[in-house]
Amino acid sequence: MIAKAKLRFLRISPRKVKIVTDLIKGKKATEAVNILKFTPNAAARPVLKLLNSAIANATNNQKQKVNADDLIVKEVIVGNGPIMKRIMPRSRGMAYRINKRMSHVTILIDNI
Repeated sequence: MIAKAKLRFLRISPRKVKIVTDLIKGKKATEAVNILKFTPNAAARPVLKLLNSAIANATNNQKQKVNADDLIVKEVIVGNGPIMKRIMPRSRGMAYRINKRMSHVTILIDNI
């Protein structure tokens, strides 16, 4: 039974989030939690909260009882969110654009 959890409008660029999510793809859920706890990237904390939410969805919201130790991270999808456009003043009255990117993350969990 597949369970999923979504995190939308994460204020970290998708490129940086994909580095963290690639660490946990295909791993057992309990092993993925331990990996994320000790990963020093800024994106690891929100992805850990999302993974815990997906595990809770799998154990509590399904009709059949599922043990948390039997879950595996089947797929992690990281997509682009909206971009906040800002400007940085430069010399001679010019302005450079700064793109502050957001990402949408979805975790799919399945039992073994």
